[in-house]
Amino acid sequence: MTAPDAAPDPVVTPNTWEFLRDAQIAPSGFREYDARWKYPEAINLPGMTALGLGLGTQMQARGIRPDIVVANDYRDYSLAIKHALVIGLMQAGIRVHDIGPALSPMAYFAQFHLDVPAVAMVTASHNPNGWTGVKMGFDRPLTHGPEEMAELRDIVLGGHGVARPGGAYATVAGVEDAYLDDLAGDFRLSRPLRVVCATGNGTAGRFAPKLVARIGAEVIGLHERLDYTFPNYNPNPEALEMLHDMADAVRSHGADLALGFDGDGDRCGVVDDEGEEIFADKVGVLLARDWAAIHPGARFIADVKSTGLYASDPVLAERGATTEYWKTGHSHMKRRVRDTGALAGFEKSGHYFLAPPVGRGYDCGMRVAVEICRMMDRHAGASLSDLRRGLPVTYTSPTMSPFCADEEKYAVLERLVDRLQAMAAAGEGLAGHPVTGIVTVNGARVMLDHGGWALVRASSNTPNLVVVCESPEGTDDLRAIFQAMDAVIRTEPAVGAYDQSL
Repeated sequence: MTAPDAAPDPVVTPNTWEFLRDAQIAPSGFREYDARWKYPEAINLPGMTALGLGLGTQMQARGIRPDIVVANDYRDYSLAIKHALVIGLMQAGIRVHDIGPALSPMAYFAQFHLDVPAVAMVTASHNPNGWTGVKMGFDRPLTHGPEEMAELRDIVLGGHGVARPGGAYATVAGVEDAYLDDLAGDFRLSRPLRVVCATGNGTAGRFAPKLVARIGAEVIGLHERLDYTFPNYNPNPEALEMLHDMADAVRSHGADLALGFDGDGDRCGVVDDEGEEIFADKVGVLLARDWAAIHPGARFIADVKSTGLYASDPVLAERGATTEYWKTGHSHMKRRVRDTGALAGFEKSGHYFLAPPVGRGYDCGMRVAVEICRMMDRHAGASLSDLRRGLPVTYTSPTMSPFCADEEKYAVLERLVDRLQAMAAAGEGLAGHPVTGIVTVNGARVMLDHGGWALVRASSNTPNLVVVCESPEGTDDLRAIFQAMDAVIRTEPAVGAYDQSL
């Protein structure tokens, strides 16, 4: 059994198990913190069964109680893929609790609700049709990180899955109602809010409008009908196409805000009452301010692509809040929030990780929607645009991705980090601004004395570097910071053209 992109070694010895003899599974699908493949080109149904056998074997080897929640998004092929995965899990001796079609955070919730240790959610998230994947984890509320993904890859590709007795399968009813009950609780808005719920014809269309109406808002649905041909655009609240559509809907309906959700409901995008798109890192600062007033001295985590306001905002400082910048990626962020006892974590892509007493620690776009409405309720005399204008102004670049081959990008990045650290030690700045520190947990985030910064890191999923810059002064200074960082990056000949630039 070989991968369709010509993996050199067999994935599973053909005679090991009859039902796996036709499996195909591309090694490239095992990512840093989840698994994604083109279907059926890079993984087929027997390949998904091999993945289930490997995941179940990993559970058994780690001593995890052999019970797992499984669920699927609404794409027309996801049910078949889930069933293939379930066959492998059962073959490994795992008891499967199938909650049916769901959002990823609903599957995470089911781990707590059903007291089941493990989860496997079949979803391609915001990827276009033709993709599939699995988000999985054993230690709630965490999902697999690099160590667990590498171990799983070696089990599956090495043909080390072990069949055991004891596998079982049961469907579980009632999780959707329990999930919505948990999200809404007894909260009801005390002020009128008109909310655009944008779901891009994705899975969240079944859940988000119902939830937002339940807390007392007037809901304006935007592409809420489930349609996995995605006739308008892929549901991705980080994409400008979706954000612009949300902004148009706010203006045309006179709404107070728009909330947009990705394909599996673990991310949330926001547009205010003036049709201004507020990127997730800035929304995170607004929420952090609000929570810090209730929980003085709260600790927050932000990913390295996020705004510098978490460190420089005077309101957060006045309320004793502290923020640590950490590795980009939902598994990295979830783990750091839990391990440090932070109240919340914020990722620029729109993942929010809300820990007790606000949430359970996993990323849930529906939970964020409720919390944004709570914030609006606590500021009954203010619009969302008023809250936005209360933030210090910063100028942030788009996320720019110069090409760098997968087999070279980490070595290139290591040399760039060394070069930037040497420059800082020698007193060299960027664009005339002294360097006050370099965060190296995920590439190099070069912090400048006026509050600006520049980041270079390696993409976890594509053959690219990632470059982001921010300035508190203006677009000319932003461009100068980028050009100074790019001059360092251009010392590496393996780095190619940008997908977009300033």
